Amino acid sequence: MSTQSNPETNQDHTIDDPQLVTLAEQLRGGSRRALGRAITLVESTRPDDRARAENLLQLLLPETGNSVRIGISGVPGVGKSTFIEAFGLHLIESGHRVAVLAVDPSSRRTGGSILGDKTRMELLSRAPEAFIRPSPTGRSLGGVARRTREAMLICEAAGFDHILVETVGVGQSETAVAEMVDLFLLLLVPGGGDELQGLKKGIVELADLVVVNKADGNLKDAARRAVAEYKSALRMLRPLTEDWQVPVLSCSALEKTGFEAVQHRIGDYLGTLGEAGLSAKRKAQARDWMWNEIDEELRLAFRRDPQVASLLEQVEADVTQGRLPPGRAAQELLNAFLGAQRQEDKE
Repeated sequence: MSTQSNPETNQDHTIDDPQLVTLAEQLRGGSRRALGRAITLVESTRPDDRARAENLLQLLLPETGNSVRIGISGVPGVGKSTFIEAFGLHLIESGHRVAVLAVDPSSRRTGGSILGDKTRMELLSRAPEAFIRPSPTGRSLGGVARRTREAMLICEAAGFDHILVETVGVGQSETAVAEMVDLFLLLLVPGGGDELQGLKKGIVELADLVVVNKADGNLKDAARRAVAEYKSALRMLRPLTEDWQVPVLSCSALEKTGFEAVQHRIGDYLGTLGEAGLSAKRKAQARDWMWNEIDEELRLAFRRDPQVASLLEQVEADVTQGRLPPGRAAQELLNAFLGAQRQEDKE
């Protein structure tokens, strides 16, 4: 499988922080404790931690980009965690090191999350060549932890050559994951009646590889039929990548069969992209990542602004009571925010 180093690593920036330099050295040396500490740092929302996290990433950039980045999603009940564990063990047997970034759904009401992937991937979690990190989605748009991209870079710097990003399920999160990985794998299950009716066309269009899981026992024939149905349906969709017709495979995570074909097809896809295609894709993703960060930071700055805070309760009440159109309310708050910023600039 062809991978390449990060193209954004030519500039020399000196980081004057001995603790970060030591952490980066430990990380490069394979310390799992350092890996966990580094990801905890990039996931922190404290302003001082955010500055240190950016400096750490700057130190590690030369060691990033040398992995195969795979997003994995599927309908509820498809067996994502079982698949990821079995596939991860297969990759390890093939001589690879595997990091799993499993994005856990957070409750909208309490903010809590299950964070149970290590218990659901018990065998993989015990393998020295594997690293599993569940991360809560929090209130990130799309159901993907905001710092998943940064965690991915840290795992690459630590020497993991396959990064598997598991999403919370079928929905808005698929788009977010597809925009940060090299290949998006959609996992499906046979025997669910008219399978195609339960899937949104937009989600299927994101897939670079479709795999029907649970092709074992009484579901073997159903899996064979499902593969044929999906192949027929995908022929009617325009492929995302030129010269690549999305393959439909079957596997059994329970019986650990079919993974060699999955691995082979991933290699075929990267070969079709080529070095130039993969480089262009990652550059576009890095640019989009930058703009996503700008959007998120502007949103946070807006909510923290004292002028906005002083008006927000009354404006929200006016909107909910029908006294003020939402568009007009938004403009008033934005005017207060922008006015405060201009005043700060004058001072």
